[in-house]
Amino acid sequence: MASIERPHSPRIAPVTDPGPAVAETLARTLLTGSGQPLNIFGTLARHPALLDRFNRFGGFLLNKGLLDPRERELVILRVGWNCRSVYEFGQHTVIGRREGLTDGEISALTGPARGHPWSASDRALIDMCDELCADDCVSGETYARVAGTHGDAEMLELLVVAGFYRLVSGFLNTFGVQLDPGVPGWPES
Repeated sequence: MASIERPHSPRIAPVTDPGPAVAETLARTLLTGSGQPLNIFGTLARHPALLDRFNRFGGFLLNKGLLDPRERELVILRVGWNCRSVYEFGQHTVIGRREGLTDGEISALTGPARGHPWSASDRALIDMCDELCADDCVSGETYARVAGTHGDAEMLELLVVAGFYRLVSGFLNTFGVQLDPGVPGWPES
């Protein structure tokens, strides 16, 4: 199937003047350098109840989960790449760097897994993301490779993280959520 062109401008503009309840929720989200909510949260603010629940679930996955943060970011970046979500990839480039991914590794996530000397564990995670994004299922062979270094609870979380960020990527792509100031796009080739 051919790729659908991504919108070049927002289909739903982020909230710029929220009421008190929404402003309180937005104050608990990540903010830009100028103190404004990230565009993803400003867009979600058009549906305050969804924004609140999205933040709770996403916040759990980012801050309270079991996964090694570097591995979590590797998964999110590969899913963002597979989904062609520049916003997701850019935001998690910043977070991935903070969690120990190198610029070379981040760039390598935009190419074939064989094109970089990944560890066996990293390669298994990349293969898991590629299979899940391509066919909504992870093969038995890849599952066994990932499960060889991750317990049951971590396996559950890995698949939920990949699925959640696949959903987020589709949301960002469809609504044309724009990169926030200072956030990188795709790496240089």
